[in-house]
Amino acid sequence: MLKNLFFAVSFLLSSQLVLAQLEYDTPESVGLNAGFIRTKIDSIIQTGIKQEAFPGAQLLVAKKGKIIFHKAYGYHTYDSINKVNLNDIYDLASVTKIVGPLPALMKLYEEGKLDLDMPFSTYWEPWKHKKDKKHITLRELLAHQSGMQPYIVFLNSVTKNGTVKKRFVKTEASTRFSNQMYNRIYIKNRFKNKVFRKINRSKVHTEKTYKYSGLASLIYPKIIETLTETSYTQYLQNNFYKPLGCETLGYLPSKKHFKNAIVPTEYDSIFRKTLVKGWVHDENAALLGGISGNAGLFGSALDLAKYMQMLLQNGNYNSNQFLKASTINEFTKIQYPENNNRRGLGFDKPLQGNDTLSLKTAYPAPKASFKSFGHSGFTGTFVWADPVNDMVFIFLSNRVYPTRKNRNIYNHNIRIHLQQTFYDAAN
Repeated sequence: MLKNLFFAVSFLLSSQLVLAQLEYDTPESVGLNAGFIRTKIDSIIQTGIKQEAFPGAQLLVAKKGKIIFHKAYGYHTYDSINKVNLNDIYDLASVTKIVGPLPALMKLYEEGKLDLDMPFSTYWEPWKHKKDKKHITLRELLAHQSGMQPYIVFLNSVTKNGTVKKRFVKTEASTRFSNQMYNRIYIKNRFKNKVFRKINRSKVHTEKTYKYSGLASLIYPKIIETLTETSYTQYLQNNFYKPLGCETLGYLPSKKHFKNAIVPTEYDSIFRKTLVKGWVHDENAALLGGISGNAGLFGSALDLAKYMQMLLQNGNYNSNQFLKASTINEFTKIQYPENNNRRGLGFDKPLQGNDTLSLKTAYPAPKASFKSFGHSGFTGTFVWADPVNDMVFIFLSNRVYPTRKNRNIYNHNIRIHLQQTFYDAAN
């Protein structure tokens, strides 16, 4: 009897371990129509490429812990030389916010080292002396309910009339200029202090309403380092990326000698005067040496899927418990619905009334559940997880090539059409 019970328990545990990691299977294995998906997805993406919404893309969809679609389309650029491969690395842009600082903040929250409703000035000393900021909470910052202004163009501080200020920028590295922005472009290490001062002095709207702001994201890595007494990037590698098995996910890919190809983003005609490849596209993150909380992460679709699947599995993946289910529930729920604010903590959520909207205006897909969550990125990236439908959706592109003026990915709501296809494919 005990022997049979032992084998039964062992089988159950082994089955759970198998399910704890993503595995490849067919759409039919989870009740989806493979022919419908293939035809529809191919048509949407090929049309997007013809419309020059992006030169190429990666798309990965997992359902019930199974990768049922993973395909690469097009080329790195419109010259059709380098084909997009499944393991190519993309600049994730603002997807960085939920894959970089956010898991660290979630872990520090559940360890009792961060309080969402204490003034952020508890952790960021300069705000204690700012009348308009000293009472702002971390919850308000993460939910974009703080009144902070959306963005500051720090590039204006290192140029004057189109000329680079040499006191901030050098062509050779040194002990005082070790933050690399691009090949032969090094930013003064102390420029980071100037960034923080400008954020500290920035105006705050007196009315607490939903306004997207990425400024606090530039501060989060410093907070994480202070509370963990570990470098921000090392903390992420040790506690999340490495145990998740994310081989490409991280900052500064050009310094890591990956065999994977890195897809270029935009031709920078203002500062770097070249096609940006392997270095972060976002100028603010670049001025911080490529490591920031607002942007700077690079990775492949598979690595992002592992991270999002971990969140779907209540913080468990590959036999590791990364976060508590209660923590994930707290961060992925709408925080201020009474203020017409759809946001979770760091995570984006569906538009209010999204299930009633057309594909042209919905965000994300109309059939995505209201418990779903994710984030988009300026470079043309989009990641989303739906716990009700047990689905992870990852789309990576470089829609900013050759210029950010290309907006057809938005004009035709391409990412949402792609996502909706997998909801419509149920047999």
